Amino acid sequence: MANFNIDSKKARTYDAIVIGSGISGGWSAKELTEKGLKTLVLERGRDVQHITDYPTTNMMPWEFEHRERLPKAVTDANPIVSRCYNFKESSQHFFVKDNEHPYVQDDGRPFDWIRGYQVGGKSLLWARQTQRWSKYDFEGPARDKFAVEWPIGYDDIAPWYSHVEKFAGITGNKDGLDALPDGEFLPPHDLNCVEKYFKEKVSKDYKDRHIIIGRAAHITEPKQIHLDQGRAKCQHRVMCERGCPFGGYFSSNASTMPWAMKTGNMTLRPHSVVHSLIYDDKKQKVTGVRVIDATTKEMMEFYANIIFVNAAALNTNLILLNSISSRFPNGMGNDDGLLGKYIAFHNYRATVSGEYEGFLDSTTDGKRPNSGYIPRFRNVYKQETDFLRGYAAGFGANRMTHTGRSGMGESLKENLLQTRYGNWSVGSHMMGETIPKESNFVALDKNLKDPFGIPQLKISVAYDDNDEKMIKDYMTEVSEMFEKAGFKNIRTNDNGRNPGNDIHEMGGVRMGKDPKTSILNKWNQLHAAKNVFVTDGACMTSTATQNPSLTYMALSARAVDHAVKEMKAKNL
Repeated sequence: MANFNIDSKKARTYDAIVIGSGISGGWSAKELTEKGLKTLVLERGRDVQHITDYPTTNMMPWEFEHRERLPKAVTDANPIVSRCYNFKESSQHFFVKDNEHPYVQDDGRPFDWIRGYQVGGKSLLWARQTQRWSKYDFEGPARDKFAVEWPIGYDDIAPWYSHVEKFAGITGNKDGLDALPDGEFLPPHDLNCVEKYFKEKVSKDYKDRHIIIGRAAHITEPKQIHLDQGRAKCQHRVMCERGCPFGGYFSSNASTMPWAMKTGNMTLRPHSVVHSLIYDDKKQKVTGVRVIDATTKEMMEFYANIIFVNAAALNTNLILLNSISSRFPNGMGNDDGLLGKYIAFHNYRATVSGEYEGFLDSTTDGKRPNSGYIPRFRNVYKQETDFLRGYAAGFGANRMTHTGRSGMGESLKENLLQTRYGNWSVGSHMMGETIPKESNFVALDKNLKDPFGIPQLKISVAYDDNDEKMIKDYMTEVSEMFEKAGFKNIRTNDNGRNPGNDIHEMGGVRMGKDPKTSILNKWNQLHAAKNVFVTDGACMTSTATQNPSLTYMALSARAVDHAVKEMKAKNL
């Protein structure tokens, strides 16, 4: 480890340090710098500047050597990341390749760890669906006894949902559903004619089921706050994984990070792999962060009064597990052996598809970076099935087309121009809540190291009987909904995707009321080190069925507000 003199240490000292620049890290940085704190943001990957560093964003299909498909050599070399739907020739530069940052998978328990190591993290790649949790989601663990109680409820986080929604720009409709609260919405996208037909049929056939347009982080009508960020209306290009030059969807790169930089209070340090947190036994607090320079492999230290760990769920677990001291021999805050345990995720294994023979005089026009959504309807208010919790689902309809490809020369050209329309295809995919279990965990491997000499993460996560029952119920119920709507050729499918392929891993550093059964308190503070905050997916006590990123944003803003108040009161 390098030795620093007093001047050097002073130059490496800040009011706050944020580890990670993705969705939660970007929000932590924005809120801290806006409140006047000199903040260092550490990112293990390279810098990615908005617009400048989106090399494929304006490329046409024919400009790609393989028309956006990946060569077999690439997929063979990357069997894990190539299973991600967004890993394409146009976006592969934003993904971690399998051999670059290895991890260990437990025997018989495969896990697809999908990562993006660069400024902005996976906010450049996410699906942009943003639903609020309801009071029933926060109350679920206490009612069902499948995890510890949440230390907060919907009323605690609701104003922070509003806070982040206004800044990020969320499109949605005011649907008035108590199981999926409305937010601060920009004008909604529209359902197409078949989706509207299905919505009407479901509302007649069921009292507790609804079809709505998705809530998504896309600017449909810019407000002044979005123009102030330099962002513009979404152009519906649906090439979001390349990076959006218009800032039409929310990303750290287009929104929170530039905003934080404009305050003059942020220092961004890419190529900075966090090794561990520094705990001072005498001060009984964390005083800083050990960092390995990814380029020089030099170890250095940075110091601050407040530390926000936003490295993404599993890397946050890794950092805390590797933060060993005489006070915490088993990892930071791990007094009761809970750190790294109770990992959960979302179950995306099941789909239902079919066809509809109506509306043959209509088709869709253009593209839409959103879809229909079926909010959770199972076990919302009471336990009513043989499995715990429930599932939400996506839903969409598109007109099937057939283009002639026969002939040569002029005849081929004419055939290609003659599009023939068939029936409508309809489809749904499941988004199921999984149960946090002690048997689903991550730990440091005792023998294997990564390229920086840090122990590799061992991941041991699998489906259980509850997941299997939920899959069957989803297939049965959605098939019935399709049948009642008159859809034909209904097919169900279990795609067998591995845990992790949902890219919604959560837990390991869960929030709770009791330090004996949780790592964090209601303010996302470590029970055992009050100046350390965790507000990414690692903090989640349960997963609900909603896409989680909006909740990470709200928790980050809420935690920063509390941290700054506590710092000013000299409690940190």
